[in-house]
Amino acid sequence: MVKIAFFEDKNFQGCSHECSTDSPDLTSYFSRCNSIKVDSGCWVLYEHPNYTGSQYILSPGEYPDHQHWMGFNDGIKSCRSIKNVYGKSWKIRFYDKQDFGGQAAECVEDCPSVYETFKFRELRSCVVMDGAWVLYEQPDYHGHQYFLERGEYPNYTDWGANSPAAGSFRMVTEL
Repeated sequence: MVKIAFFEDKNFQGCSHECSTDSPDLTSYFSRCNSIKVDSGCWVLYEHPNYTGSQYILSPGEYPDHQHWMGFNDGIKSCRSIKNVYGKSWKIRFYDKQDFGGQAAECVEDCPSVYETFKFRELRSCVVMDGAWVLYEQPDYHGHQYFLERGEYPNYTDWGANSPAAGSFRMVTEL
């Protein structure tokens, strides 16, 4: 069973809430989140209720403050576990135009720099053919994170981004 624990204060102090299921609204359990323990499973955390806002993808481990999960602040208002994405193959195709237009680039492994690898600064649509991926706004796995599971994303807003900026991406595996 997957399990995650949220703490209001840094270093696992203050009020806490454990979760083992998807939660579209955590606001009644805590007002802020400054540390997290992921006992099992991988999770997508969201800055706002109903799985919206900035996303953070966490694997099992301890995160003593929001900077350890690359959080921009102490606001976590919804979460969901990542299910059925682990496999033996990963494949993603990006396009530099929306609706799968323009130049395409396909990848089956982690990419620390989209620009150095594909000469794209922006990704406007994509298709996840196998596995699941985390797209980062900046190179070397930094900046805003976006969880992409199998499916079609005709526009960057479909994966929750406010801009088509893309710097790096990696496969979601059983970390």
